[in-house]
Amino acid sequence: MSRAYVFPGQGAQFVGMGQDLYDSSDKARQLFEEANEVLGFDITSMMFSGTDDDLKQTKVTQPAVFIHSVIAAMALEDFCPAAVAGHSLGEFSALAAIGCLSFADGLRLVAKRAAAMQKACESQKSTMAAVVGGTDEDVIAACNAVDEIVVAANFNCPGQIAISGTLSGIEKVSQSLKGKVKRILPLKVGGAFHSPLMEPARLELAQAIAATTFSKPRCPIYQNVDAHAHTDVDDIKQNLMSQLTSPVLWTQTILQMHHDGFDDFIELGPGTVLSGLIKRIIVRPN
Repeated sequence: MSRAYVFPGQGAQFVGMGQDLYDSSDKARQLFEEANEVLGFDITSMMFSGTDDDLKQTKVTQPAVFIHSVIAAMALEDFCPAAVAGHSLGEFSALAAIGCLSFADGLRLVAKRAAAMQKACESQKSTMAAVVGGTDEDVIAACNAVDEIVVAANFNCPGQIAISGTLSGIEKVSQSLKGKVKRILPLKVGGAFHSPLMEPARLELAQAIAATTFSKPRCPIYQNVDAHAHTDVDDIKQNLMSQLTSPVLWTQTILQMHHDGFDDFIELGPGTVLSGLIKRIIVRPN
């Protein structure tokens, strides 16, 4: 049985996240303190005893999920992955966990990513919606049929796709899909993530990635933009640069990993969202 580790993205955060790791591990405590120094503010207090509103701040949310996820991996005595993958933001956590990025450099990139995404959101009003019960083909066709920027952005599991784009584009696609899908749910996000509207953020993040030192990873990482395994540093960096404006191919990633022999997936980070998605992607016989 081949074991792979997966790392969640934004939205998995909760008040109290990481407190158990801090209390039980000297190494974890050192990393939490390092995180405070790197970011220049006391993010650990917000994670452990802040409010939901604290954790919803863009500058807090993404770093908090990264910090929790990476420290959870580093705290494991038997962490020896054969492969890893991360959902959106989780890709940065995965890279830090397997030594491709240092903890500090990964955290700096995540903080830069969060700030750049926030800026892009403020420059043009946009949003996302979850489409439940539709086929990939119907959702993609509906997006392509409107004269607005709107795309299928997250292929989370069969029958669950997030669309991303302008406010009017999301509305038009939602109207056209009525009767073809079970329901369409507006998502409480600040903008159109993983769409062309994130191009300004992509450019900012690409510069930061280019200036950051990456090392050869301990194991392959299956990346969001193409759902394939990568170990070449240049390929990994290029895929990270493309991620913000490309769809998250999570269903395709897990299917590819399963095809490649991985059948034991361990989720590291806050929550168990990815574990639930994987159960819906890989349907095991009773």
